Amino acid sequence: MRERIKDGDSDEQVLNYIVSRYGEFVLLKPRFSMKTGLLWGAPALLVLAGGLSLLVFARRRSGKPTGSKLTADEDDKLARLLE
Repeated sequence: MRERIKDGDSDEQVLNYIVSRYGEFVLLKPRFSMKTGLLWGAPALLVLAGGLSLLVFARRRSGKPTGSKLTADEDDKLARLLE
């Protein structure tokens, strides 16, 4: 880095060289790009997608009856109990 500054490179040129050589993660505050946007946005998108899928699954399950229909004998017993 010293040599690049000594050769007359500007701060921006030195930063661009370091980022091109070592990657964006070496910066304390990475520049915003498509990669960093995906990196920071992916967890929120995954949580949102999971919540929506749980909501859809719960709505589909709530309309379906559980168990089986009563047999004729059970239906008669229930009718006698409710009288």
